[in-house]
Amino acid sequence: MSRAGIWFKTAVGGLALCVGGPAMVQWLRPSDEELVKQYSPELKKRSAEQGNSKEQEFDDYVKKLKEWSKSDKSIWFAAKEEQDAKQAQIDAQRRRTKEETRVQREEMRKEMLGEK
Repeated sequence: MSRAGIWFKTAVGGLALCVGGPAMVQWLRPSDEELVKQYSPELKKRSAEQGNSKEQEFDDYVKKLKEWSKSDKSIWFAAKEEQDAKQAQIDAQRRRTKEETRVQREEMRKEMLGEK
């Protein structure tokens, strides 16, 4: 076979793979509606209940990614800083709650002993 024939067969085969592969996957893959039709009634109910919340969580995450990408730092460092800030806020809230509980117990102890 001549060189032109080999190149032609190679081009046709590559084109068949590059176009035919994704086309076949698209043809075989079921649509979202077909998948939902195959759900059990319990799963349909749970999916309907959680659908909006999952979409909202994803939208919030994408917004955060956009914010993080605007900074000059890596997205991973920006995410870590935000996570650390949230953890610090949670720790501060726990300390306040613990202190309030301690003060309340001390007041109750004083009341029971008649010191007040």
